[in-house]
Amino acid sequence: MTLLLGIIGKPSSGKSTFLNAACLTNAEMSELPFTTIKPNKGVASVKSKCVCKDLNLIDDPKNSFCIDGMRLIPINLLDVAGLVPEAHKGKGLGNQFLNDLSRADILIHIVDASGSLDKTGQRLTAGTHDPYEDILFLEQEVNLWFKNIIEREDWNKFTRSFSRIQKDFINALSERLSGVRIAPYYIRLALRETKLENKNPNEWLDEDLYLYSKTLREISKPIIVVANKIDKENSREILKILREKYKKKIIPCSALAEYLLRKYEKEKIISYIPGSKDFKILQPDKLNPKELETLDKIKKKIIDQYNGTGIQKVFEYAIFEVLEQICVFPVSDVNKYMDNNENVLPDVFLIRKGTKLIDFVRDKIHNDLADHFIHGIDAKTKKRLGETYEIAHNDIIKIVSAK
Repeated sequence: MTLLLGIIGKPSSGKSTFLNAACLTNAEMSELPFTTIKPNKGVASVKSKCVCKDLNLIDDPKNSFCIDGMRLIPINLLDVAGLVPEAHKGKGLGNQFLNDLSRADILIHIVDASGSLDKTGQRLTAGTHDPYEDILFLEQEVNLWFKNIIEREDWNKFTRSFSRIQKDFINALSERLSGVRIAPYYIRLALRETKLENKNPNEWLDEDLYLYSKTLREISKPIIVVANKIDKENSREILKILREKYKKKIIPCSALAEYLLRKYEKEKIISYIPGSKDFKILQPDKLNPKELETLDKIKKKIIDQYNGTGIQKVFEYAIFEVLEQICVFPVSDVNKYMDNNENVLPDVFLIRKGTKLIDFVRDKIHNDLADHFIHGIDAKTKKRLGETYEIAHNDIIKIVSAK
């Protein structure tokens, strides 16, 4: 299953521009609040160094792309309606917004770094609104959404069946949270972190339930903060203050700059690889003076100062650091690194660090292969691998089965 990143934020913060920049989609963009009503979907790519360079091979990617030795691996994006205070109570488009996020693996919070929007997305003088307030209110809304899902109207009735925290309670709570894809492992981890594992759930106070909901949300659907519109007036200074307050990682970004670069690249006016620290103008005669000036500003004020537009940095941080994903390349021929159709290194899959070989086969390849699994072979070393082998980043593996 391809990873899903939910794009969230208050109205007019630049969510749809971020989606369009990442995926070259055509989601409607506007400074008017609630331009996005229904969720917009797109497929973007996260970059990782391909094994083809080390092996001196020319590969034939099928489920991804390879450009200059970098694999661009597909990820799904979902841009949802803007969030306003008390969205968990249904205000604005709150109920729809939160339900749309239920399948997301991670949430990307697009913050207006220029400080020119109030809490509802209405235009203000630049620098008059503190984006830190947006971070606090949005995280609170998502935490309360989780609490509503856990609590519902029958929490007391639900917990009456359990005298203590045990396997039956964890399984029942997992079933209760099936709509937001919460694994039992996350439920147990949140119980440990909140020190509620030894407290009768019937005796949980409201603050216990909120603490548990908040912790479970942080574990199962982490939020990454992206400071968008970094090229705007005051944004650099606001970002500095924001980092001092928030204490966690904040990634500066200009979604509009990335969108323009991708658009010109698609038209073959410039040469540009997403996430690159430079671009080359191929057809200057097709650009008017204002467009040339815009590209010059993008280069000097964004790319040179921030080492890129920030879009790919968001994906790489989200996928490889927060979600702890690694890459694995399955093949059929361990000598030529080919599949059965003689495609070299055709597929790459993202899997969580620590994944066992048998689980990879079952989840990403096919149940039948897992049921008839004999062993794996490391294509680089030719060593035999057992089902409990822990897959390493950029492993190339052949699966041997009895079927």
